Amino acid sequence: MEDMPGKGTITDISVLQERLATVERSAAEKEQQLERYAADLRETFKRERERRHELRRSYMATVRALCNAVEARDAYTGKHAERVAAYGMEIARVLDAPFCDDPEVEFGFLLHDVGKVAVPDSILWKPEPLTPEERTLMERHSLVGWEILREIDFLGEAKLVVRHHHERWDGAGYPDGLAGDAIPLAARVFSVADVLDALTTIRPYRPPSPLAVARDMIAESSGTQFDPEVVDAFMQISLTRLDDIRREVG
Repeated sequence: MEDMPGKGTITDISVLQERLATVERSAAEKEQQLERYAADLRETFKRERERRHELRRSYMATVRALCNAVEARDAYTGKHAERVAAYGMEIARVLDAPFCDDPEVEFGFLLHDVGKVAVPDSILWKPEPLTPEERTLMERHSLVGWEILREIDFLGEAKLVVRHHHERWDGAGYPDGLAGDAIPLAARVFSVADVLDALTTIRPYRPPSPLAVARDMIAESSGTQFDPEVVDAFMQISLTRLDDIRREVG
């Protein structure tokens, strides 16, 4: 005759079932709690993203106001900063530079000439070549710009562009006489974009050059004034694309 399960066995099964039900309820509650946490995190991230976007818009408005203050003093450089920023970011993308989508670096491109607020109008507007003394005073604008922006934390790498955008690959630039890779990459990219715009826009001492001529002139200065790798990236950008950028900015 087979043994029948005893009362203790049935009780043990009931206890196990109750424990299982408790565990399942606890798991369900924890899952619901995790879902609430996830929803809270998504909402927090959404609010943070919105705040970052709003902050960036505020930063950009401040940067553009500073740019406008500088360019309002120089009739020959209208929208120069915006064109240079657009050229520079395009070169950075072709170069696959680590800062190609970094707004801080774009701010630096836009603010590169902020130090010119300390340059007298008689020098900024002078139609003749500058004297050595006037040239020395003009060249101080990169250090003056650095000093103006030094305590503004959100600009980060931008301040390096402001200070070093007139350094040369061969070390003959200013203000620090840096050479080669010692020059921050963003400043090396910027210098090509800056010269491109300078060559292709009217100046008090010369007419503008066609884009093709300006590009050839930049290529000829590869390895002396400019970083050869940056120039190579620049040369990959078609004349049509460069012209489109110029027209888009104005």
